[in-house]
Formats: sequence, C-alpha cells, structure tokens
Amino acid sequence: MVELAKHDISANINIIKIILFILLFAIAPVWAADSIAPKLDIGKGGQCVEDPQWMRKNHMQPAQAPARRNIAQKACADEKISLKNCIECHASSKDDSVIARDDSFCVGCHRYEAVKNRRFECHSGKRKSAWLQRDAK
Repeated sequence: MVELAKHDISANINIIKIILFILLFAIAPVWAADSIAPKLDIGKGGQCVEDPQWMRKNHMQPAQAPARRNIAQKACADEKISLKNCIECHASSKDDSVIARDDSFCVGCHRYEAVKNRRFECHSGKRKSAWLQRDAK
C-alpha cells in the first residue's frame, strides 16, 4: 500500500514536471521577443495609415517590380502610403533621418530582420521639411 502511494506521488510529480516544461517553452518565446526586439527611434510615430502588423509585412509592396513606374505615379496621387509620408512621420527628431543611425527607424528594423534595404540607394532618407529648411538658410 505504501509503495502504491509512492508510485502515485512520483507519477504526479512527473506530470507536474511535464506541464512546467511545456509552459516554459510556450511562454519563453514571448519573453524573448520583447527582450531581443530592436529599440527603434520611431520619430513622432503616432497613428499609422495602416495597422502596424500590416505595415511590417507589406510596407515594401508599393515599390516592388514590375509596376514601379505605375506605383510611383500612383503614389504621387495617393498620399496615404508614400515613402515621403513614412519618412516625414518616422524620421528621428535628432537628425531628421530614418537611416542615419543604427537605431533609426528603417535601419534598425531591417538589420533586425536581416533584410537589405535598397530603398535609399535612390531616395533620400531625410525628412523633406528638414532639407527644405537647410536650403532656405
């Protein structure tokens, strides 16, 4: 009878260990995601033109080939999603740029995701209002 009780306790302890093990691996990625996510300078940020999850996944779509010229023309007419507006909102107040530093909005996220950012090979990463003010001086 005593051996049966010891066996039940041992089985319960093993079940508890398994449950704790499963919980640890279910919760740990959530903790880790918060601790390793890049700390970005988001500029003035605020309410985005689209849901942030959608933007993370799809923000590059307007500039994808083969319709670049058509998209560029459409972006001039459709100010909602344009590179210019993204830069105006997300450029740092320190340097008016989304690409100047490691924690800049575009650079920090693209490095974190290990994705090359070629958008600024042709486009300025500076807030237009900042370079207009500089040229006015």
